[in-house]
Amino acid sequence: MVSLSNHEPGSSLDKLRMSGKRQSAQRGRGGSKMAAGIAMTARILVGTCSWTDPTLIESGGFYPAEVTTPAERLRFYAQNFPIVEVDSTYYGLPSERNAALWVERTPADFTFDLKAYALFTHHPTQVRSLPKDVREALDADARQKTNVYYRDLPSELRDEMWRRFASALLPLDSAGKLGVVLFQFPPWFMPGAESTDYIREVKEERLSQYSVAVEFRNNRWLSEMNRQRTLRFLAQERIPFVCVDEPQGFRSSVPPVAEVTAPDALVRFHGRNREVWERKGISASERFRYLYSQDELKEWVAPIQKLAQEAERVHVLMNNCYQDYAVRNARQVAKLLGAAGEPPPSAPQPRLL
Repeated sequence: MVSLSNHEPGSSLDKLRMSGKRQSAQRGRGGSKMAAGIAMTARILVGTCSWTDPTLIESGGFYPAEVTTPAERLRFYAQNFPIVEVDSTYYGLPSERNAALWVERTPADFTFDLKAYALFTHHPTQVRSLPKDVREALDADARQKTNVYYRDLPSELRDEMWRRFASALLPLDSAGKLGVVLFQFPPWFMPGAESTDYIREVKEERLSQYSVAVEFRNNRWLSEMNRQRTLRFLAQERIPFVCVDEPQGFRSSVPPVAEVTAPDALVRFHGRNREVWERKGISASERFRYLYSQDELKEWVAPIQKLAQEAERVHVLMNNCYQDYAVRNARQVAKLLGAAGEPPPSAPQPRLL
């Protein structure tokens, strides 16, 4: 069951509303919404965590046969959903050129959430994913490694990587299409002053012009001892807490707590495939291979409605990216909520099984 605790950060969010700079065209395009008879101030956007997943393309369950190019796929996806999460930015720095193309290929009110580059979330990062000039500037030992960590880079290279990442997002932000930059931290990113200082640095110094959201993969952040402290910190910093649905019972499992700590609220569905959640050496599509039942999705209707009453925008994203599972479940969630993500009758319809 999803937790709906009442605590300070959520109930006092009115005191933490963003200033006028976040009330731009990007942030003000959603009006009031009705779902299940409950008046909500937030616009609920429902989508998936990829439009380029190979298993989705190969399944033939979403894109029509005549939709064959990356540009056509994005246009088609944007006809069916109002939001998408970009995961390619986790594996390599985005480029301004690609961001500009994404702007051109989507409607004016479309939203992109982007995953932060692995280096910035303290994950092992493939040396070959670094820009060539940055690789060449590494010391000899680092250049020989398969992976490097954030701590391995000298401060001047870190600064340059941050600068390039922030610059690449400008076309999306300028067009009012950038939602949040998602920082999904690994299980070894533990609660404590060092970690909260880093999150604060990201938000206030590295990406101060953007909305930074945080997802934890260590359950200590939401333990009985730390939950209030964690949520209070995020609320004070106006950083969206990412609510999750995922397998439980692991160190990396975060409980399904629905809380608002900023004007943007996020819910990400990772599936409930316990057998492979922490298995090493498997692909992302294998890890997230899980099709939610209607009853499982219904568990989230009331929590999402609660988020919508307290937040200004709610992003609901299906990360069970295996074949067309995410697409099918996103459709179901949107229908249950009466939210954006249900296409108009005239829009192209994917095959739903």
